[in-house]
Amino acid sequence: MLFRSKKIVSHLIFAAVLPVLLSACAHGDGRQEAATAVVDDHGVLRVPEKSPLRARLKVQPVAQRDLAHPLSAPAMVEADPAHTINILPPVTGRVAELNVGLGDRVTRGQALAVIASGDYAQAMSDRQKASDALALAKKTLDRAQGVQQVGGAAQKDLEAAHSAFVQAQAEYDRADTRLTSLGALAPGKGGAHRMAVVAPTDGSITALSAAVGAFANDPNAPLMTITNLDHIWVTANVAENEARQIAAGQQADVVLPAWPGRSFHGTVQSVSDVLDADSRRVKARIVVPNADSALKTNMFATATFQVPQPKALLVPQSALLMNNDSVTVFVEVSPWAFQRRTVELGQDEGGETRITKGLQPGDRVVVAGGVLIND
Repeated sequence: MLFRSKKIVSHLIFAAVLPVLLSACAHGDGRQEAATAVVDDHGVLRVPEKSPLRARLKVQPVAQRDLAHPLSAPAMVEADPAHTINILPPVTGRVAELNVGLGDRVTRGQALAVIASGDYAQAMSDRQKASDALALAKKTLDRAQGVQQVGGAAQKDLEAAHSAFVQAQAEYDRADTRLTSLGALAPGKGGAHRMAVVAPTDGSITALSAAVGAFANDPNAPLMTITNLDHIWVTANVAENEARQIAAGQQADVVLPAWPGRSFHGTVQSVSDVLDADSRRVKARIVVPNADSALKTNMFATATFQVPQPKALLVPQSALLMNNDSVTVFVEVSPWAFQRRTVELGQDEGGETRITKGLQPGDRVVVAGGVLIND
């Protein structure tokens, strides 16, 4: 097994010059002390009390921790469809006024355009007539009830007045509902046939297909699009073999070439169930707050997910020693007595390495000076 860390190379170089170091500190009787710096007791390496190695060795227990593993994927900023509204013409007619331009920011209730429409004028007229008819039917009913109370009217006259009132109320409700559904309760400036189109939400005009004088004859063709960019999506394209590691609710960090040195934080809202046939990647959508409008749609980004990992045993890379084709550590079996143990390695985590086999939680290993014992 080949070990990846370059730190071990420096340890081996240091081990090669160990005899020079020991001979330098040996004077007279010190030569015998240096010769007994380490005693091999049937495979257990003991460091005597007066050995100069005691000052150089550092021992610590093996750590077991939960450690998320970062996973990065290319991404792009996109508008959230839940905050994107196409403004359709509520009535057919001619665009008489256009009060906004592409890229403008608008607020809820702001007048966007005015449409001169015969349909809107008809709807206003129908409600006015229905209102007058309802008022007359109410007066007639009140009069019939008053006459009936003094015995001057037949029951059938009262019933007829009540029926007329109910029908007038129903007709008014129909006319009022139709007018309300058009999206405006008051006519635009210039007459009852001019209807003001207002913004249903805050946002920015991200698409515009209307112009003054143009006819809005297709009720399914948007006049413009309003997008609220306070909350936005960053859509990450996760590789097919890594998609199983991403799930809704995970935290993610986003960096962009447009904002060097700045990191944006978000939460995975959803992971697509469909694999893109061309890129062989899965789309993971991250909701990112964008109150300062720093993120613009179609910006390139890189998303980094913190993927949960099972608890792992971690040792500093300085504890690892190369021995032929294996990697070993020195485990303390009793005070100042150590035994070599072969280990299997997992992923590197900064200055530490995961140990998949060979150690147990609580084992004490030499993390500094192990190359001296190795010699």
